[in-house]
Amino acid sequence: MIYDYTITTGKGEALNLADYKGKVIMVVNTATGCGFTPQYAPIEQMYKDYHDKGLEILDIPCNQFGGQAPGSDDEIHEFCTIHFNTTFPQMKKSDVNGANELPLYTYLKSQKGFEGFGEHPFKELLEKMFAEADPEWDKKPDIKWNFTKFIIDREGNVVARFEPTADMAEVEACVKALL
Repeated sequence: MIYDYTITTGKGEALNLADYKGKVIMVVNTATGCGFTPQYAPIEQMYKDYHDKGLEILDIPCNQFGGQAPGSDDEIHEFCTIHFNTTFPQMKKSDVNGANELPLYTYLKSQKGFEGFGEHPFKELLEKMFAEADPEWDKKPDIKWNFTKFIIDREGNVVARFEPTADMAEVEACVKALL
């Protein structure tokens, strides 16, 4: 269960996810230099609109996709607060795939695997890029790119996975329905 995991904040403190029991949680791997980086704005808006109703957002910067989060935890935090006025908690930069992935991500991917990119202008580009690297890419639950979002309900169940190509209005509708 999600409440069994502890992650590290950008300030180096342990954050026990059991502290979020009864909350709706969005876990998102982010990057500051990505084509999807503007998603920080609607994510922050959701946090402002729904935090008082029980939404928590866990922003986990990750540099595994195109080296698009090269800064330190402090530099990433500064970028987000200056450019997007983010107020939601930012975690320590971490891996979401591979030998050093956060155990939380191992769990999240076991609950909701990759189901496709849906319709998006970047869909063909992403599919081509991944297929060239691995013909079986679409059959693996790995995180494919920055800004993949997992939504957890108030009981701790992983109920949805949204790829970065998903319409943010769909993400918001899912969150709102759980609140």
